[in-house]
Amino acid sequence: MSEAAETLISLLLPEGILDYFELTQVEKEGKMLNIYLEEKNIAPDGYANKDLESKGFFPEVSIQDFPIRGQKVALRIKRRRWTVKKTAEIISRDWDLVRKGARMTTEFGLFLKGIFG
Repeated sequence: MSEAAETLISLLLPEGILDYFELTQVEKEGKMLNIYLEEKNIAPDGYANKDLESKGFFPEVSIQDFPIRGQKVALRIKRRRWTVKKTAEIISRDWDLVRKGARMTTEFGLFLKGIFG
């Protein structure tokens, strides 16, 4: 992706979301714009030194976002889950910690925290 395209996309999406999610697809259905995002395979805080294995994603969640040029916008988000190989513990990112330490807007961080826990 070109730098210009990445800059434009980052301005249209909630601040900081591209730090944690990868844009995988954009679909236009009538007046609805579906933006598909998958969580990047980056270990959550506190697990960087653990032997983790990505175990796919939780079910996709649809979040209504601000309209863009008259189009309704839905962010279709897939959160990743990992297994700690040594203990078989299933983990996922703690969105409350991300909100406190990230560039992500507090409003969006709280929104993710409310949806994903």
